[in-house]
Amino acid sequence: MNSLNSEAFVLFGQHILWSDMIGNLFGLAALALGWRRSIWTWPVQFLAGLILFGAFFGHLTGSAGKQAVVMLVALYGWWQWQRGKGQTEDGHISVRFATWRERGAMVAAAAAGTVAVALLFKAYPTLSWDPWPDAYIFVGTIVAMYAQARGMVEFWFAWLLVDLVGVPLNFANGYAFSGFVYVIYGALVLWGMRDWWLRSRENARPVLEGAPA
Repeated sequence: MNSLNSEAFVLFGQHILWSDMIGNLFGLAALALGWRRSIWTWPVQFLAGLILFGAFFGHLTGSAGKQAVVMLVALYGWWQWQRGKGQTEDGHISVRFATWRERGAMVAAAAAGTVAVALLFKAYPTLSWDPWPDAYIFVGTIVAMYAQARGMVEFWFAWLLVDLVGVPLNFANGYAFSGFVYVIYGALVLWGMRDWWLRSRENARPVLEGAPA
């Protein structure tokens, strides 16, 4: 994996690693496919996690562990979307807003998870270079992917909150390409949020009796 962690090029004084670039390009493609509600978002997300796991393993154990969890959630998302396929006229997953109970559960899980993971990172300093923001991104990513797997519009809000911390953290720790990609994520998140928001309203609209489906 040393070749994956070698320098690809220098951009604006930032050293871009092959692993950082390739893994995050796949991650960016996965987000774009998620916007289109394509089930292929999950295999691509799994592949992105696999590349980044290989790059981090033996070097940044905590980051490698994060990618392992991302791959597991990607498998869960694939299973969920396979079950929900065909719920709409275009054959893609149906999207909706979460209930207030689901929102409360996700916020509580994110808060408790962030504290638990941060304390783990602090207890084992080799797992993370910056325990609290790293834990926030780790747990926020999992919550966002879970919401995506369930077809919830809140998925995009969760990604936006992850971006707000992910961009400066990646630049500060030398993962410049990740930082640039998170900026692009932000634009995709806003477009995807609008698209899913409108689709959720269409899905919630009642069909009048006698009207075409």
